[in-house]
Amino acid sequence: MSEITAIYENGILRPLTPLAFSEGQQVRIQVLPETPSDRQIEQALESLVEAGLLSLPPGCGDVQTISEAQLREFTQSLRTSSGTPVSEIIIEDRGAL
Repeated sequence: MSEITAIYENGILRPLTPLAFSEGQQVRIQVLPETPSDRQIEQALESLVEAGLLSLPPGCGDVQTISEAQLREFTQSLRTSSGTPVSEIIIEDRGAL
């Protein structure tokens, strides 16, 4: 089985690479749309913002990523001095259902 990438233009799927089929050969096609990558989405948003067609909410893009060590430190800080997990404290606080 071959996998090819094609572009849909004017009602026709146009392969981006030559196909290794003989003339008149019958084939079965499964069409799956490609999902855009995060970078493609980011570029599209940037283009829309630059064109004035879209404005992002305040603070968008200001989120900083944290390291694995910072994440571990943060989760450790969520633990209570009693050693009881936060989820248990929430369940106790809610009371019996």
